[in-house]
Amino acid sequence: MNFKELPFDAGQMLPGLRTWVECESPTFDAAAVNRMMDLAAYELAALGAEIERIPGRMGFGGSLRARLPHKNKGTPGILLSGHMDTVHPVGTLQGLPFRVDGNKAYGPGIQDMKGGNYVSVEALRQILAAGLETPLPVTVLFTPDEEVGTPSTRDLIENEAARNKYVMVPEPARPDGGCVTGRYAIARFNLKTVGRPSHAGWALKDGRSAIAAMARKVLEIEAMTGEDCTFSVGVIHAGQWVNCVSSSCAAEVLSMAKRQEDLDEGVKRMLDLSDASGDVIVEVTRGVTRPVWEADAGTLALYEITRSLAKEIGFDLTHASAGGGSDGNFTGAMGIPTIDSIGVRGAGLHTLNEHIEIDSLTERAKLAAGLFLTLT
Repeated sequence: MNFKELPFDAGQMLPGLRTWVECESPTFDAAAVNRMMDLAAYELAALGAEIERIPGRMGFGGSLRARLPHKNKGTPGILLSGHMDTVHPVGTLQGLPFRVDGNKAYGPGIQDMKGGNYVSVEALRQILAAGLETPLPVTVLFTPDEEVGTPSTRDLIENEAARNKYVMVPEPARPDGGCVTGRYAIARFNLKTVGRPSHAGWALKDGRSAIAAMARKVLEIEAMTGEDCTFSVGVIHAGQWVNCVSSSCAAEVLSMAKRQEDLDEGVKRMLDLSDASGDVIVEVTRGVTRPVWEADAGTLALYEITRSLAKEIGFDLTHASAGGGSDGNFTGAMGIPTIDSIGVRGAGLHTLNEHIEIDSLTERAKLAAGLFLTLT
């Protein structure tokens, strides 16, 4: 049986995907992420996979590793790598419930990246149901912390990737439906200002506001954005009482660069903002970093295989390097052939308009099945 003949049906996939989407799993809620891993573990166990639940650390949820049945299990094969955490807090379903409107299905995390993960598992389900065997053994690794830079599972991903010949990452497809064969570098920073408290009513002049200092720094940092390296402040925490001059303020900064040398320069510029000489102290520390992934011959050869399979299905698959990190940064930078963003088509990820195009469920399940059955 040809992979195109496998009986994929978007209408039959939607109820299962809905169950995954309605199991909200924000990164910072370890118990919620673990509940999502339970659902995936059950479905993979039902396929006969050898299930391993890996405990979480650093306050994050655990990971799920599943090795599909295969006569050559334990030899280098295909790693399907995806994350089950989302940016949407528990309760988002009230404002973004799962719903279907024409060719669109909505819900928190449905595009990034539960849709891609689900169709990949569906591809394995249909392959096994048809009595087919993949040329290479397949390992599935679902992790809990990609949305915050993968601080607790990077080594797990890299070690698993090193045991395999290929890596498939079903992150959302690019806006034109294309895949990703390289990613920009990303660095995170923690920024803190430390001021001098005072009563804001009768001793305002005695204080030095950490919030005011941070506001000035935010403008300075975002003004550093250029063509080759960007800077954005996405999180700020400060203050407890409005009648007190704030003594501390914390922020998180994200920097993205197309080349490693541009990121290195951006890192230096950020760290140089630390200053203990004034009335308000500024402290900058570096957080997690994703390396630049530039497509090499192995990844480009994997892309050509993927593109030829897409043509058989009936669409042209473009490729490009992209901003926005993924765990493909790690595996691609290691030199392991990696094909990223082969997940579902859609739009609005990380917003209350997040949705997928329903007809892409069948399309991308066929593509995943084609890769599983073709790669040698």
